[in-house]
Amino acid sequence: MRQLLPHAPPIAAVLEAALYAPDLDAAEAFYGGVLALERVLRQGDRHVFFRVGRMILLIFNPARTEVEDPGARMPVPRHGARGPGHLCFAAEAEEIEAWAARLTAAGHPIEADFRWPNGARSIYFRDPAGNSLEMAEPALWGF
Repeated sequence: MRQLLPHAPPIAAVLEAALYAPDLDAAEAFYGGVLALERVLRQGDRHVFFRVGRMILLIFNPARTEVEDPGARMPVPRHGARGPGHLCFAAEAEEIEAWAARLTAAGHPIEADFRWPNGARSIYFRDPAGNSLEMAEPALWGF
């Protein structure tokens, strides 16, 4: 028998998303330098956080977040992921062209550049940890 769940309001947005990178110096140079994101916080070799519009991008060192920290100030459960993750940034058509040129000039080649069946364009590239990143026109999802 299926359990009835109490009503809850719709989720309005993603507040934060996480990727994992063992070399936070390289991650900070890429996300803060190449992508020009504002760094919000860095805690040693555990994590570095960046602002992306109204969202926060969390970059964690997986080796550090998989370890229980009994002295932690806040009870955040341990977590982590291995292997490349994926994140897509929203960009308008003319912005995608500029980003493709900047990424290529910075030594981060575009792996794929194409239009989806609905006409929206995406480019794919990698961060230093091998995470698959995308920039796509919001029209991809009807925005």
